Amino acid sequence: MPAVAKIAPHVAEVRSFNRFYTREIGVLRESFLDAGLSLPEVRVLYEIAHGKDVTATDIGRQLRMDAGYLSRLLQKLLGRKLVARAASASDARQSLLTLTKRGRQQFDAQNIRQNEEVKKLLAKVSSEEQQRLVTAMLTIQRVLGGEEKTSDRAFVLRGPRLGDFGWVVFRHGEGYATLYGWTEGFEALVARVVSDFETQHDASKERCWIVERDGERMGCVFLVKHPELEEVAKLRLLWVEPAARGLGLGKALVQECTRFAKQAGYKKIVLWTNSELKAARGIYEREGYKLVKQEPHAVFPKGQFGEEWELEL
Repeated sequence: MPAVAKIAPHVAEVRSFNRFYTREIGVLRESFLDAGLSLPEVRVLYEIAHGKDVTATDIGRQLRMDAGYLSRLLQKLLGRKLVARAASASDARQSLLTLTKRGRQQFDAQNIRQNEEVKKLLAKVSSEEQQRLVTAMLTIQRVLGGEEKTSDRAFVLRGPRLGDFGWVVFRHGEGYATLYGWTEGFEALVARVVSDFETQHDASKERCWIVERDGERMGCVFLVKHPELEEVAKLRLLWVEPAARGLGLGKALVQECTRFAKQAGYKKIVLWTNSELKAARGIYEREGYKLVKQEPHAVFPKGQFGEEWELEL
């Protein structure tokens, strides 16, 4: 018997999840949800039902489906009179695909059936577990590059709750080690900042904000009193999850610090950052911060510099 190749742990976990989930949602049945259609045929009907001026090329691109295989699927659907084909008025080389009346009826019935199956699946767990499940699914989709309508999904800035401070230390330590090679010295620094805030912060002058979407933490920032200077605040520990960058979260967190600092009576905000954090530096510049000092620091790798920035309010 040939030796079984050793599988990397993450690869094995993903494959295990795939086996579990395909079984749970009925993909392995001869017809999907016993509707007399295979899962690929159902997906093709879905793309036609939800598209405008849909062509076989569009479907192939969206589903990453081999052209020959897709052509055979379409022939089956055309033969069963679920799909109709008409020449495109703008491009004679293309045919536009639509659902027939029979196809629409079949698709609508299948759609209702799928919704009922998902309701049954979710009914097995509590509302809290449902939220965790959906959040995990959204995370998988986002991390693997799936499309999402961010404008339809609001981000919320909120105060810290139990567990948030541990998450702040964890994500700073792990995140900056992965992205920039920073070591445990930086994580220890973050832990001290968080510990000081948690045990002795002045709620009228100091705040922490967590940015969240669908119950999932996406970023954070702290605004605290300067230990030596009156009427001066310090912006600290700005973090945005890599998968959520470019969506305006960092800007929203920094602007919230500015708003609160003015309300609390501060005259200036200062911050300390790193020369490699280009995106964060850009946010600070656009908010009006000025770079006032740059020097090496033991917590950063060689060639990276600590920077001090200031914002006059």
